[in-house]
Amino acid sequence: MTQAKVKRSGDQYLVWFDTEYSGLHLEDAYLLQVAALITDRALKRVMPAERDIRLTVRLPAGAVVSPWVEENLSDLLALCRSPLSSELRDVDRILADYIDGFIGPPADQEKQRPILAGNTIHADWRLAQKYLPHFTKRLHYRHLDVTTLKIEWQNLHAKEIFEKEDPENIRRYFPEARFIEGETRHDAYYDIQASIAELAFYRQHLFRK
Repeated sequence: MTQAKVKRSGDQYLVWFDTEYSGLHLEDAYLLQVAALITDRALKRVMPAERDIRLTVRLPAGAVVSPWVEENLSDLLALCRSPLSSELRDVDRILADYIDGFIGPPADQEKQRPILAGNTIHADWRLAQKYLPHFTKRLHYRHLDVTTLKIEWQNLHAKEIFEKEDPENIRRYFPEARFIEGETRHDAYYDIQASIAELAFYRQHLFRK
């Protein structure tokens, strides 16, 4: 007899998500890259790192890109303009299937779906709503924004910041981090792992009894 798949309670999980995009004006911005991985509330991976999502998004012909992006993300832009990139509809489907593969089909009630998490997550959420409708239908209405804790930490400890540039510091707080050779900040996959580590740092230092 085939064992029935147990449906997990989605709100017990965090979908860490980040994007790179073509400019700061979100109304006109295009997605360039997306990354996602799922943890439990204790910030532990729930699936092997090999199943994490890191995708380059096809940039439409003639799309306007900010000068900063042209200068600083030139390698990413080259991929976005190449056959190695993925069409938006495929990116949306892959992200939706990623969540369904672990949690199951989206719960009827939003409060039973997994929570979107990351830094300045409202910007990524706006772009996801615009470009990734199947993905967003699988998410909770609440979001966990690590930037909120960053601001509070900096109010209390202005000279002490969480160092995101150092992969070893990220591994210290998120031992399950997995880095790709040559990957740095402003890579969506690097940044979601840095955000997980940063939240673990604040949990350890900001909320001490």
